[in-house]
Amino acid sequence: MSKPKILVLGSNSFSGSHFVAEALRAGHNVWGVSRSTEPHQVFLPYRWPLKDDSSGLATAENFCFQSIDLNTQLNQLLELIDRVQPELVINFAAQGMVAESWLNPTHWYKTNVVAQVALHDALRQKTFLQKYVHVTTPEVYGSSDGEWIKEHNHFQPSTPYAVSRAACDLHLQSFHEAYGFPVVFTRAANVYGPGQQLYRIIPRTLLSARTNKPMQLHGGGQSVRSFIHIQDVVRATLQLANEGEPGSTWHLSTRESCSIRELVEQICRKAKADFNALVENSHERLGKDQSYLLDSTSMRQVHGWYEDYTLEAGLQETLEWVDANLATLKTLPWNYQHKT
Repeated sequence: MSKPKILVLGSNSFSGSHFVAEALRAGHNVWGVSRSTEPHQVFLPYRWPLKDDSSGLATAENFCFQSIDLNTQLNQLLELIDRVQPELVINFAAQGMVAESWLNPTHWYKTNVVAQVALHDALRQKTFLQKYVHVTTPEVYGSSDGEWIKEHNHFQPSTPYAVSRAACDLHLQSFHEAYGFPVVFTRAANVYGPGQQLYRIIPRTLLSARTNKPMQLHGGGQSVRSFIHIQDVVRATLQLANEGEPGSTWHLSTRESCSIRELVEQICRKAKADFNALVENSHERLGKDQSYLLDSTSMRQVHGWYEDYTLEAGLQETLEWVDANLATLKTLPWNYQHKT
């Protein structure tokens, strides 16, 4: 029996591109959509060589990419969906970056709410759709105040980004209850790994350590997070696409946490860099939540999921990716580039 066809929205994103690679390895035919063209290959895991294949192209043989902007080209996207008729749709597409959402909040609401609602209203009428996995965020809860929180809908978003994601989650829940829309929600705590955007804290720290360029630590790095390797997340996401019950929500997280400062100190030790010489403290970002700690007990008990990567091993792998591609990474923008 052939495996379900998969459409990945936001396939150029860090998580989306790793998911594409995971689905291809599992034998699925995959179609990817992002509003931008494919970035440099260094950020596309499905273009990387397999360990047992030097060609570097084997994982991409069953992948088709198309650049489509959900905000302005919905009809084009729906034409693709009707042609492919994917049984599984996985949505990583969202306007991210918390701090910048204060600067252009309407952009976040248009992309993360209005455009999404239009898509879902069309998708709910597609009889071939078996599962829709909505990759959302723990920021909808607001700060967990040091507690490990279970899956629930008690939202307290504190930024335009978080509000936009919470609104979309509630909209999808209403579609599930009214129409039986087969949505499954995932929320992962602070994902990281090779191929991550360079403005994120882990690759940014590694690059600073390797180039001796100073970096800012917002609020002195006192906020607390739980970091999970991208491979553990996409493995769980594919499992939920196949097994998750419509209407359910799942947390993907490790059981360990650390402050951002402790994380940066650990990276500096690993990269043999001087923390005090490298790091500059700066003011905390507006609306920054103190902690995001997700209780992943349900995913472990119901689906038998567990994380393969320790933070130590994951940081080492990410450092090796930085070192292997340092000449290229030096030439690319390290700061967030806003797309309207």
